[in-house]
Amino acid sequence: MHTPEVSSAQPQILARAVAILTLLMVGGGIFAQGLVSDRLISYSDAALTARNILANRALFQTSFTVYLLEMACQIAFTAVYYLLLRPAGRNIALVATFIDLSASIIKTTSRLFYIVPLFVLSGTPTLSAFTPQQLREIALLLLRINDRGAAMSLGLFGISGVLTAYLIIRSTFLPRWLGILSMIGAAGWLRFLFPALRFPPFSVIAVIALLVLAVKCVWLIVVGVDEKKWVEENLMSAH
Repeated sequence: MHTPEVSSAQPQILARAVAILTLLMVGGGIFAQGLVSDRLISYSDAALTARNILANRALFQTSFTVYLLEMACQIAFTAVYYLLLRPAGRNIALVATFIDLSASIIKTTSRLFYIVPLFVLSGTPTLSAFTPQQLREIALLLLRINDRGAAMSLGLFGISGVLTAYLIIRSTFLPRWLGILSMIGAAGWLRFLFPALRFPPFSVIAVIALLVLAVKCVWLIVVGVDEKKWVEENLMSAH
């Protein structure tokens, strides 16, 4: 059987790429969600939301662009993470990758419902049959669909996160404690598989996940992986 040649530098490049893409995703999410969306949208007041969006049209459009860039980074992250963790378990890594991609598709599709309200509120002739109040209510409904779709994807990201955390625990080229931390950070997102469940709150899940990601990114950038063990596992998994 042909044995692929693996550069000893490849695992470190993959590890740092995973960390950098993670930081880009987190930064994009904090800007688009925390600094724009959460400040402009009030799910209990359609009129206020409409005024905020129209008064900050450029900012709202920028946040949509950042959302799309975030998802582009997410898809690239999924591919690179698969390459990094494949030696620890090719089949599990592949399953986690497909689940992660499915979540990315759902979340990206949901973002269409984020930008469409801007067109609805802009007063296009096609929607002239609706009153201004009806248009504001429609816009808010679309934003709710975006929010629910994004929440749905978080549950799937939780599943893929648990699987990849297991691979880190199982691997010999990354410390087991990093996998345990990753498991804790990913498990919280599983709550979104059950929409009626309100505990733990999103803020708690997000803070824990961010702390775990910070530790993981620092480790991957500063220390990386054990190159020798990664190459050995990669060669063994090829057989």
